[in-house]
Amino acid sequence: MFTTSSIIDNLNQSEGLEYKKLCRSLKITKKSDKDKLDIALTALEKLEIINKNEENEYTCINVSDHIVAKIRCSSKGYCFAVREKNKEDIYIKENLLNYAWNGDKVLVRIIKEGYRRRSPEGIVDCILERSNQILLSKVEIIEDDIYAVPIDDRILSKIKLPKEDKKYTYNPENKNIVKVEIDRFPIGQDEGLGHVIQELPLSNNEELDTDFVLSKSNLFNLGNQNLIESKKIEKRERIDLSNKNSYLFKSWAAENSPMLPMIQIEKEKNKSTKLWLHTNNIAERIELNSKKSLEMFFNGLESLPFLNNWQDYLSEAIRNDSEFKLGKKNEAISLCLHLNSENEITEWSFHLTLVKCSLIVGSDHTDALLSRKSKTRITSRLLKPIKEYIDDLDKILEISSLFRQRHLLEGKFEIPSLLNKIESLNEFYIHNPAENSKGYFEPLNKEDCQTYLSPIIHEANLIWFKHSNQFGLKSAGYIIKGLDDINANEIIKYSEFIDSDIQLNEDGNLPFNQVIKLCSEDNKRRILYKLIINELKENEISLISKVSNNDEPEKLFISPWTIPCYDFINLINQYCIFNMIINGKKSKKNNINEIDIAESKSLEFVNWDIFNSSISKNIDTLFNKFVIDKINEYKYKVKQYKSNMISIKKVRKAEELLGNTYSGFILSVQSYGFFVEISELNVEGLVHVSTLNNDWYEYRSRQNLLIGRKSKKSYKIGDKIEVKIIKVDILKYQIDLELN
Repeated sequence: MFTTSSIIDNLNQSEGLEYKKLCRSLKITKKSDKDKLDIALTALEKLEIINKNEENEYTCINVSDHIVAKIRCSSKGYCFAVREKNKEDIYIKENLLNYAWNGDKVLVRIIKEGYRRRSPEGIVDCILERSNQILLSKVEIIEDDIYAVPIDDRILSKIKLPKEDKKYTYNPENKNIVKVEIDRFPIGQDEGLGHVIQELPLSNNEELDTDFVLSKSNLFNLGNQNLIESKKIEKRERIDLSNKNSYLFKSWAAENSPMLPMIQIEKEKNKSTKLWLHTNNIAERIELNSKKSLEMFFNGLESLPFLNNWQDYLSEAIRNDSEFKLGKKNEAISLCLHLNSENEITEWSFHLTLVKCSLIVGSDHTDALLSRKSKTRITSRLLKPIKEYIDDLDKILEISSLFRQRHLLEGKFEIPSLLNKIESLNEFYIHNPAENSKGYFEPLNKEDCQTYLSPIIHEANLIWFKHSNQFGLKSAGYIIKGLDDINANEIIKYSEFIDSDIQLNEDGNLPFNQVIKLCSEDNKRRILYKLIINELKENEISLISKVSNNDEPEKLFISPWTIPCYDFINLINQYCIFNMIINGKKSKKNNINEIDIAESKSLEFVNWDIFNSSISKNIDTLFNKFVIDKINEYKYKVKQYKSNMISIKKVRKAEELLGNTYSGFILSVQSYGFFVEISELNVEGLVHVSTLNNDWYEYRSRQNLLIGRKSKKSYKIGDKIEVKIIKVDILKYQIDLELN
């Protein structure tokens, strides 16, 4: 089904489209769909968003008063249109939303400019794309009619249901939430219409948690719908490295977790080393050169952890063909790093290879390797069977550690992963080496071997940006801004966390690493880590074109490609590397001397377009704003899903312990109460200010504390207190506490 957004996107990608061509682009054949398209085109013309020229071709109007934005609503009813590129949000009054819901992509017109500290105000003129096609709701009877009332209080409309859906009327004891499919969104004076497609009785029914959280995050369980075919690989010249030892580091327990790359070591003269990174050859097996093949991915652009397994965004056939299995030869796309005696990267090159997995390295191996007192004696029962590989593994761990040390010296910092005490969530907490959106690293951990994969992968991803940027190729990745300093004013709020020996730099700032070192207690340090994470904004995927050496030097550009079975960004970057190797021009026209453009040594000599117009067109199908926006939208949903999945399991755990008393630390203070972490359970809950009935408590934002008017009793971040679990809400993922 087409959306307003897809109409505009198709018109933006052409100089003009006739009606029939537009129908073909949108895959519209039915008369009923053409009637809807006619209505949409007429409305867009009247809003002066599109235009029909003398040749009866539709085009987008470049100069327009409308702004593309996303609606973000709060539970208190405040709504804003959030713009791109850190521009100021636009306040939208409820009566000017025109039935836009939280998460919808819209066109907004500013009707009142902002001034002083007030945001500009606007009106929603057009809903480009609906975020919710399925609505989680309670079924209620209102004046003899049946309605679906969204459990998300940021959605301000109810949906009318048919009479037969009365049987799903909400029962608080069963918590029987329903999934409602929208048949018609509310418009003008007409109510929205829908019907129940599934009932989810959540009370004492943890098996439905995954389905519930997926639906709440607007994600689909792909099930058997993933029918992306695996192409047969053409016979090409490849470097045969299958007689060399290659190592697969893997901590994830689920068999269908994302496939990880292998590492190979070749020691050379003068203590120099070749470090090979072999990646699963996905790009060579998938058809990616058409809009049709691209659209197949839009329902799933990233692999998701479930409780006991993963949802792979690629098909089982692709996995079976490309997975590195012990002792089995397989094709790979590889990066060779040349390291000097100081383990510094001096050169690199990309290759098509044939490889074989010699050993799957688990966290028990890295723990045994890094815990042994002497490298000369092998006494561990875990290490004896792999004695022949130990020298290679020691070298890999050494290189990984040195890479990370250099990253930290460059101003990056580490924050440990949060503790997990719920076994079913293990896959969520194991380090993900494909995660690049955070502004920090997780520390190397001998009990999680995947942490040692990350520094090597990070270098490989940096290298692809450097390589592609030098050739003027588009790449997709993250622009990571430097976040080395926190303003001293922010530290004042957390002054109880750190020792008094503070030395600010000349700008009045305090480096992150210094803040953490000054925090002496483990519990307070852990809380400080959480507070810092909340302050950091996750980086979005960007389309990166040619960047000069002097352009925005404070930013770090990284183009992930090493784990293409994890998400679509890795896949399209790997696809570009694959095309560079097999289709890239090796020289100028009429130039006899060819250059190996896959080598770093070629970068200073290449001054021509390495792709012809046909390949460039295929690449542009993947590397454009429309695709990048889709990926960012999906990643936002995945982030919500992961957070909510962890939250619902913590609430389930707290539900079993109602009435119990525990020690905890105050995590944050608000005007309505304070949040407490129960360290023993690793769960957080709210002590509402209304339960503090021994005094009237006043919130002081500057000191970030609550203080009693009479008793002068205060509650601030870091305070240790005793609390009782009094109530849980599965639907809102909330735990209510009271002081003991």
